[in-house]
Amino acid sequence: MKALSELRLVRVGSTNAPKLQGVRAALAAFSRDVTIQGIEVESGVSDQPLGFGEIVEGARNRAERAKRGGECDLGIGYEDGLVEIPGSLESWFNIGCAAVSDGVRISLGLSSGFSYPPACWQRAVAEREPIGALFDRFWGQRRESSPDAVQLSIGNVGKLTGGALTRSEYTRHAVVCALTPLIHPDLYTGGGGKA
Repeated sequence: MKALSELRLVRVGSTNAPKLQGVRAALAAFSRDVTIQGIEVESGVSDQPLGFGEIVEGARNRAERAKRGGECDLGIGYEDGLVEIPGSLESWFNIGCAAVSDGVRISLGLSSGFSYPPACWQRAVAEREPIGALFDRFWGQRRESSPDAVQLSIGNVGKLTGGALTRSEYTRHAVVCALTPLIHPDLYTGGGGKA
């Protein structure tokens, strides 16, 4: 596997601008010359993933499909979903997973988690309706009549945190965490196979 400083082309299994910005920011700390290219791929999971299993599978699928999408150094996938946290007031939290594939191995990293308002996550869990669309309608009814470009670019986590944590920064954290085996490959060899 190439060192991170030698990366030249990384494909991301999404064309979502904040996700691409997050990947770009994560890799900028290690390589100045890397080009980030977003391509549309299928996640292979529900439009509203529930549980770590579906979230991780979606991220892995996106990373592998992005890597196979053409000659590149790495494929990166990112998938959000809802995870139940028993005993918490909010019950279901949004968690993101980044997967990084070099074509042989896959490394994973997770984002922080946040809870959507109950009116959103309850319906998303019960009906598997994508929470992003549910939240957009909810937010539009409660906070604004029409979302502007700034509101769209910061993402739902940005709206809920008043811009303190944007969508691209939320993604960046997960990607950096997924890169740790590439930052220190000597520490992650001989660990019993694929991650």
